Amino acid sequence: MEGATGLRVLLCLLPLLTLQARPALGLATGRPRGSEKRHAVDTSVNGVSIKSLKVNCKVTSRFAHYVITSQVVNNADKAREVAFDVEIPKTAFISDFAITSEGKAFIGDIKDKVTAWKQYRKAAILGESAGLVRASGRNMEQFTIHITVGAQSKATFQLTYEEVLKRRLMQYDIAIKVRPKQLVQHFEIDVDIFEPQGISKLDAQASFLSEELAAQTIKKSFSGKKGHVLFRPTVSQQQSCPTCSTSLLNGEFKVTYDVNRDKLCDLLVANNYFTHFFAPKNLTNMSKNLVFVIDISGSMEGQKVRQTKEALLKILGDMRPVDNFDLVLFGSKVQSWKGSLVPASNANLQAAQDFVRRFSLAGATNLNGGLLRGIEILNKAQGSHPELSSPASILIMLTDGEPTEGETDRSQILKNVRNAIRGRFPLYNLGFGHDLDFSFLEVMSIENNGWAQRIYEDHDATQQLQGFYNQVANPLLTDVELQYPQDAVLALTQHRHKQYYDGSEIVVAGRIANHKLNTFKADVRARGEKQEFKATCLVDEEEMKKLLRERGHMLENHVERLWAYLTIQELLAKRMKTEGEERANLSSQVLKMSLDYHFVTPLTSLTIRGLTDEDGLEPTIDKPPEDSQPLEMVGPRRTFVLSATQPSPTAHPIDSKLPLRVTGVDTDPHFIIYVPSKEDSLCFNINEEPGVILNLVQDPDTGFTVNGQLIGNKAHSPGQHESTYFGRLGISSPASDFQLEVTPQNITLNPSSSGSLFSWRDQAVLQKDGVVVTINKKRNLVVSVDDGATFEIVLHRTWKGSAVHQDFLGFYVLDSFQMSARTQGLLGQFFSPLDFEVFDLRPGSDPTKTDATMVVKNRQLTVTRGLQKDYSKDPRHATEVPCWFVHDNGAGLIDGVHTDYIVSDIF
Repeated sequence: MEGATGLRVLLCLLPLLTLQARPALGLATGRPRGSEKRHAVDTSVNGVSIKSLKVNCKVTSRFAHYVITSQVVNNADKAREVAFDVEIPKTAFISDFAITSEGKAFIGDIKDKVTAWKQYRKAAILGESAGLVRASGRNMEQFTIHITVGAQSKATFQLTYEEVLKRRLMQYDIAIKVRPKQLVQHFEIDVDIFEPQGISKLDAQASFLSEELAAQTIKKSFSGKKGHVLFRPTVSQQQSCPTCSTSLLNGEFKVTYDVNRDKLCDLLVANNYFTHFFAPKNLTNMSKNLVFVIDISGSMEGQKVRQTKEALLKILGDMRPVDNFDLVLFGSKVQSWKGSLVPASNANLQAAQDFVRRFSLAGATNLNGGLLRGIEILNKAQGSHPELSSPASILIMLTDGEPTEGETDRSQILKNVRNAIRGRFPLYNLGFGHDLDFSFLEVMSIENNGWAQRIYEDHDATQQLQGFYNQVANPLLTDVELQYPQDAVLALTQHRHKQYYDGSEIVVAGRIANHKLNTFKADVRARGEKQEFKATCLVDEEEMKKLLRERGHMLENHVERLWAYLTIQELLAKRMKTEGEERANLSSQVLKMSLDYHFVTPLTSLTIRGLTDEDGLEPTIDKPPEDSQPLEMVGPRRTFVLSATQPSPTAHPIDSKLPLRVTGVDTDPHFIIYVPSKEDSLCFNINEEPGVILNLVQDPDTGFTVNGQLIGNKAHSPGQHESTYFGRLGISSPASDFQLEVTPQNITLNPSSSGSLFSWRDQAVLQKDGVVVTINKKRNLVVSVDDGATFEIVLHRTWKGSAVHQDFLGFYVLDSFQMSARTQGLLGQFFSPLDFEVFDLRPGSDPTKTDATMVVKNRQLTVTRGLQKDYSKDPRHATEVPCWFVHDNGAGLIDGVHTDYIVSDIF
């Protein structure tokens, strides 16, 4: 290729240089830097240095515009691979991306996703992903691109994204997570804030720094409408120690601010677009009617129910005497504490806390019944007790699963809840963990004037629950409506809100019709504590002229893009709960606005022109699905080139030369032990209760362990044997500090230290200290240890409508190479050579099967010839494996008895 630059792009998520940006909180530690003279520090790694890494954030009236720019230089005499890796909020939209290398620019181009899919259908058919953005952590999306920079060359990355800052608990947060992983010659975070209402407070922290170093490196100031924060550490201030070449910049840089609330409401108008900010102060807190609806099904056992109780006890302790409340619990049955609202007196709160401490888990998940009982309690109070009709009513539901008892049809549940609430009060749904249909909870909340929030299974789940409650604990107004002259306003965003809470803010945006500015105003109507609330807001034309002189085109641009951002977000929310023609119309509106304003949304893709692979495919930037799970590394890698053809992706990770016969355990659970010296297999079952954890592999020399937890069917007939399967597997290698937890829903790397979370929808390759994990989308997972032992986990999906069966896992040993001779476990003990003899073949009790006598491990057993299913090659179509079946939980074949292999913890 003529004019080749030698630039290639590799899709991977191995962070070489990393910068992350998001509104959030952060903690880390650092150490001070003195002013002593230092020798020049080499900032390069393998000949590659980060010449500059800059984050520029400009906020205008809550609308934040971020530009992240990084320049890397390869001073080596051969090509080197570098990475640009950032995290952005899930609520943000990417609007631009470009790479410049050796004088050539590669610019992002936004297209509708259908066109992009047609262009890149070959990659889709191959099951590969050219996408550069993946879900990451709780509220983030990770953008990563790897390129190879030629010898003595440089490359510059620039990513732009935008979002509207949301006010929570009295402030706006901007948090930029910094993780360059090497020293940067010129590092800078520059935050510029312009708020027409005036800034009332501004703070900035880099909590990975000591107080002394933070004081030296963070400059912050605000006056009137303007605020500014600058963080520009020198190379020596970045060093983790005076003689270290490593960076201490590893944590979050956080800016928080708020604006003046002197005016009752604030209208901003520019270029026929307006934004209305409503957050009045000095209002009286309203009393509230509050009902908690709590899932107490069996899946809430352990840490979930303990953390839920801790949060409820704290929340009850914070309630005010003017509030009224009740508690509803649902498992297979529905029960309420009182069955009606009671005042939050000391006696009632103490009794409620005692009730919370005592309740126990029971049965399945009657979500529909629990919600309808909670709604009934609030409706009854509003209808029959006038003194209880004026407080703000709130319904909060927490669940960790999907409806399995009573009404289980989701569309019918949505209809039942809608018809019962009828817009009287908001419903807030809290989804605990990932074993649930979060989009179902989200649609239900949106339809009933609330929102849904995921509570992550982690050490801070109690704080997550309390943090949610704090946002709705203090209602100030209900039935809030912001009204505008009908003939003066077009394309209005949501302007009716069921409730307004202390510390939050209502934002409405729209377009003003031509020549209607002189008649434009806003009337606010709402209900406060025992009184009506009314206010009228007018445009201060002189103030607007002054603002336009100060900020000019930037103000006009930001007001219009703020309107576009809010409109697209609201259209996407409406699209979630519609079908057919209505959904198609909403999609058309979202697509048009996304293309007009150059936003990457769920309906658009950003392609990078000029970068192609050997098949002529370009990398694409897509918005991850709304409920996608975090990914750490996409694999196998796809390579994008400008010049020479690059190697094609790697083949399927399971070596085709492996023997067809394997050792493993699958289905109910049937253990298959392949004995190479006999070219035959032995089989046995383990019959234990759901919840029991069995040790499968334990190498005492290395500590390498595999344990599996049993699950049962969703339902079974009393008195009959209950089938069990493996529903959870834990693999750990202490030597490399590696843990992997696998369920039919999720795959978690190092769960005990809040590691990365993946879904079976992902295609990924992960590597940590000699352990390689390959996730093959919706099929299987392969773990290879130190180029030796190889294990496979097979995913079994059952029919979604089944009322009996649930998804489960199979586990196979593909290669036990380098496992020690002392390895134990229900499978591990058979890694060492095994011999057996079979004789005296005879008809068994089942005339279709043959019984025999077997001598194994100096024991004589009665065995039966049969067939077991091996899914190691194909999760959907099993291979029938002939084997000798050993009865009574493998008695006589396994060392000891099967209960010796029961352990207390998955790790």
